[in-house]
Amino acid sequence: MKKVLIITYYWPPSGGAGVQRWLKFVKYLRDFGWEPVVYTAENPEVPVIDESLEKDIPEGILVLRTKAREPYQLYKRFTGRKQTDRIQTAFLSEKKKPGIIENISIWIRGNFFIPDARCFWINPSVNYLKNWLSKNPVDLIISTGPPHSMHLIAMQLKKLTGIPWLADFRDPWTNIDFYNQLKLSRIADRKHKHLEEKVLRTADAITVISKGMAEDFNRIFAREYHLVTNGFDEDDFVDIIDQPIHDKFRISHIGSLVKTRNPIVFWQALSELINDNPDLAKKIEIALTGNVDVSVRESVKEFGLEKVVIYQEYIPHAKLVNEFNKTTALLLLINETPNANLILTGKLFEYLGAKRPIICIGPTDGNTSTILRDTNTGYCFDSNSKPELMNYIKFLLNNQSNIKITLSDTRIKDYTRKNLTSMIVELANRTIKA
Repeated sequence: MKKVLIITYYWPPSGGAGVQRWLKFVKYLRDFGWEPVVYTAENPEVPVIDESLEKDIPEGILVLRTKAREPYQLYKRFTGRKQTDRIQTAFLSEKKKPGIIENISIWIRGNFFIPDARCFWINPSVNYLKNWLSKNPVDLIISTGPPHSMHLIAMQLKKLTGIPWLADFRDPWTNIDFYNQLKLSRIADRKHKHLEEKVLRTADAITVISKGMAEDFNRIFAREYHLVTNGFDEDDFVDIIDQPIHDKFRISHIGSLVKTRNPIVFWQALSELINDNPDLAKKIEIALTGNVDVSVRESVKEFGLEKVVIYQEYIPHAKLVNEFNKTTALLLLINETPNANLILTGKLFEYLGAKRPIICIGPTDGNTSTILRDTNTGYCFDSNSKPELMNYIKFLLNNQSNIKITLSDTRIKDYTRKNLTSMIVELANRTIKA
């Protein structure tokens, strides 16, 4: 059996979206003749803990862990946070808007911790893994980012050992939605772009999650980029039911809701529907599950929707089916950024597995909209599509008793985790033979 070293910052018991992709690949790699070894942080700073994900780790998998030196303890002290507080990603602020101290911290993070706050873990990881690899040879190294420091660890290991390297990008680097919020100096911006281009040029193979990301990277460095989207694990949805078991028409959003995803047009449409039909406020419910930015909460108040919006804490992945089974429709939000049409969030594929109609707020010509059309599971609505959005919500309301999403068996299997693992393995086999 061939062996692969996977370098990932996020690994159970870490929760959230960042851990899902490679946890699921690792779950199925042995089925295709590859034995995975995982290298991760012993003390990661992660937004949530989800011990339920540990059930997906195959028995006997070797997980290597070392301590990572990160600046977050100093950051918490500087900003007056408790040491037990968890740092949210993508500038999510749940209780207050960022002040002067927060903005100074962002400037320091952007200009002194390049490419990210895990940069101090790069050299210790290279030294540790170089020694480990000298006694435990592998056929391939895979790094997954963000954080993109993982790619810099792998790049040095490739140079030192000659082992082929596959770089997997779950999100862009300099074109990620919050890059312009990092308050970068020209020198820092050049360094980010230099490191990004070096990784794109040096890796033996590169995987991306969307066609748009491949096009974006090709503008930086022209080469072949392999599309392997995110997906859903059929094992997670064996208990899904056709119709929701809930007394209200429930629209659910699952996951962190940052300010760049605040769906203003959705709040506007919902407010107008309720103003036109006040009884609707007793029949409809919007469930926001996970961390919610203060700007979103303010919008809910602004549009008078406090009585129909409920906030729920993070739900362990193993219990998500229970939430889906109470849900009539699912709300999918694409960040309002210049690269919004490139975004293909992992949440989309979990929603496909839930087999509920999807209301997407995002570009109508983007990668997400294409998949929704291809699978006939929902529609995208941009800021200019309020009338169409209102009509779609009314359609779902009027047909909620017989709404059943039926997907083409062939099409949906394209996005199962096991099928996607086979694509990774096919590329891995080609890469080690090149």
